[in-house]
Amino acid sequence: MRNVRLPSMVEIIIVLGLFLAIVFSFTTVFDLPIQLALFISWFIVIILGLRLGHRYEQLQDAIKKGISNGLEAVLILVVVGALIGTWIAGGVVPTIIYYGLEFIHPSIFLLATLMICSITSLATGTSWGTVGTAGIAMMAIGEGLGIPLPIVAGAVLSGAYFGDKLSPLSDSTVLAASMSKVDVIAHVRAMLYLDIPAYIITAILFTGVGFFYGGRNTELERVDFLKAALLETFNIQIWMLLPALLIIVMLAMKKPSVPTIAAGALLGAIWAVLFQGMDGSVAIGTAYHGFSIDTGIEFLDVLLNRGGIQGMLGAIVVILFGLGFGGLLEHLGVLKVIISKFESFLTSAGNVTLSTIVVAFLANVFGCAMYVSLILTPKIMEKSYDTLHIDRRVLSRNSEVGGTLTSGMIPWSDNGIFMAAILGVSTFAYVPFMWLSFVSIALAIIYGYTGKYIWYTKRKALSQKQAVN
Repeated sequence: MRNVRLPSMVEIIIVLGLFLAIVFSFTTVFDLPIQLALFISWFIVIILGLRLGHRYEQLQDAIKKGISNGLEAVLILVVVGALIGTWIAGGVVPTIIYYGLEFIHPSIFLLATLMICSITSLATGTSWGTVGTAGIAMMAIGEGLGIPLPIVAGAVLSGAYFGDKLSPLSDSTVLAASMSKVDVIAHVRAMLYLDIPAYIITAILFTGVGFFYGGRNTELERVDFLKAALLETFNIQIWMLLPALLIIVMLAMKKPSVPTIAAGALLGAIWAVLFQGMDGSVAIGTAYHGFSIDTGIEFLDVLLNRGGIQGMLGAIVVILFGLGFGGLLEHLGVLKVIISKFESFLTSAGNVTLSTIVVAFLANVFGCAMYVSLILTPKIMEKSYDTLHIDRRVLSRNSEVGGTLTSGMIPWSDNGIFMAAILGVSTFAYVPFMWLSFVSIALAIIYGYTGKYIWYTKRKALSQKQAVN
């Protein structure tokens, strides 16, 4: 029988250091695919696992378990790819772009983007679905208005993650609450104390920047040219928006995400046949191959030639490799060892809050998936909250802040890969403008160290009352 041990900090530093070195060198120096970097990293962790006494079969099972934990993300990625392809072909996305250019004033565009994506995400409970529908439309409108795309992407993601964190329909909201052993509605109420002020600050920031760019860079002739090109290429009518409205309503009624989005993709193909005059087999084919057109207008071609399941295959491979890597690290207890070295630091609500956010962020970095972060962080940190008699609602809130809001910041995580692929902006380009995430993190830490909106269990409250008496 083998003696299995936990890794030492030296072993962890070496392995994670090698992982980061491989990822960064492959993507920035050698221009090699990140998929290959993640695949090689599997075997680095496997070698460590064998050294620690694990059997290879156990390590392979850990890879499979890690992948299975995040397979829902892969399924959503597949159907969103199909949705984008058929919605462009069916004129749904072009219609949203047209009316956006028609009615949204450049000065308030960024604020409108934040609010539209917030409402969509709150109603549907999916940041991925929001970015894949309203998000790409707002990116196109922003391009037409002459606003830098990384800033537009920041507004899209701020709105998408705001709604995702507060919607009881969101899988991340449910996961953070359930892993922290907190009622979902209680978790959402706890989030409101943080999210509302963070949202107001973020809205003010995007409004200010919107007035700066909207008043300076807008070329009205270009906007009119793009609108005319869309009208010439597609049948633009208000009823083109019915598939989008139907999907939002179905998701708001708590219908399962995958079949609902797939139904939306089918409607897009039907719309392409009925209203855009497309052949039926070609319309259905856009779900897999994506939409393709040559208008002779470079910007319009770049905007419209996208979508399809095929276009998502690279991102799917990254997510699968990343989930497997995270499964290996969880099996070896890497994050547990790291946090155990800082237990003496976890003596106050402020320190525990800061540590929770850091652990959740590291779980995204090394687990490569938001699901890994939201599963591991409450498990690792719950003992510290219970020792200090801090209510589990604070744990679930901090786990969401550190896990959900930072997931899109990691270029090799599931969220980072998806958002960059859909929005057409690199992760490092849009990260500085994810203002809701940064403001929320700052407020959570301030709350921790000031005691604001930090709740304690009855045992703590009773001991404090007895001490006063």
